[in-house]
Amino acid sequence: MLQTFDERNRDLLVNVNGVLSHRDAARVSPFDSSVQGGDAVWEGLRLYDGRIFKLDEHLQRLRHSALALAFSPIPSRDKIVHEIRRTLEANDMRDGVHIRLTLTRGEKITSGMDPRLNQSGPTLIVLAEHKVPVYDKTGLRLVTASVRRPGPDVMDPKIHHANLIPSILAKLEANAAGADDALVLDGGGFVAETNATHVFLVTHEGLATPRTVACPEGVTRATVLEICEEQGLPCEVRDLSQAEVYRADECFCTGTMGELAAVVEVDGRPIGTGRPGPITRRLSESYARRTAAEGVRVVD
Repeated sequence: MLQTFDERNRDLLVNVNGVLSHRDAARVSPFDSSVQGGDAVWEGLRLYDGRIFKLDEHLQRLRHSALALAFSPIPSRDKIVHEIRRTLEANDMRDGVHIRLTLTRGEKITSGMDPRLNQSGPTLIVLAEHKVPVYDKTGLRLVTASVRRPGPDVMDPKIHHANLIPSILAKLEANAAGADDALVLDGGGFVAETNATHVFLVTHEGLATPRTVACPEGVTRATVLEICEEQGLPCEVRDLSQAEVYRADECFCTGTMGELAAVVEVDGRPIGTGRPGPITRRLSESYARRTAAEGVRVVD
C-alpha cells in the first residue's frame, strides 16, 4: 500500500504559524523543536462536505498531549479552528480532505534538548491535502514487526507525539516483506496496534480490541466502540495475543486517514475467508453514515 501523488495538491498553501505559503516555500526553522528532537504533538483530521468529523475530540487529544509535554502557551480551540478554516478556504477545499495538524514546542534560541531553550512558541502547522481514505477496501496484508510498542513506563501512548521512528521502523519491515502494514506487539507480546492504526478482531463471541496500554486513545477506535454499543454488538477491550489474530473470523483496522479497512492476511495466514467480512462491512457502512451526517462545520 503506497500512497500516490494527487495532482490537486501541487499548489497547496500550507499554514505555518498563521502564514500561508506555497508548499514549496513553506518553512519551519531548523531551530524548531520538531526538527531538533521530534518534540511535537499532532492530529489527523478528515473533512467531509465542509465538516470535520470528531473535531473537538481530536483537539482535546492534542491539548492533552501538549499539557503532558508542558507546552506553553497552548493555542485555544478557537485559534486552531480559525487557522484550519483559513487554510481550507485558501485552498478552496470542502470535501475529501485530510488535515495534518502539528503543534511543536516552538523555536529554540540555540540547538539543544533543554526545553528552557524554547523562548518563543509554540509552532502551529496546518497541512491540508486532497486525500481519499488511503487503504484498499479489498483488504490489507500485515506482518508482525520485531519492533515493540512501549507502555507508559517508557513512553505513555496517551501522549500523541510526533516522534514516529518506532512506527517507521515497523513500516520498513512491512515494506521489506511486501506487506501493506505491520502488526506491532507490546512489551508483553500482546497486540498493540499496527504501525499506523488500531486493530479490531471479530469472532463468534463478538468483537475485541486491545487496551490503550501501548497504543493511543484512538478517535476512530472510540467511534467504532460507540457504534458497537448502539447496535448491540458485544465488544471487549482486553489483551489480545497473536494466536487470537490468526484464528479470528475477521480483522480490521481503524484510523482517521484510512477509516475502517479489512485485514485479510497476517504473517501469511488468511484471516477468516481471506476477504472482508460481513461485520467489517456493516461497521464501515455505519461509520460512513456517521461521517456523512456529523461533524463541526468549518467551511461552507
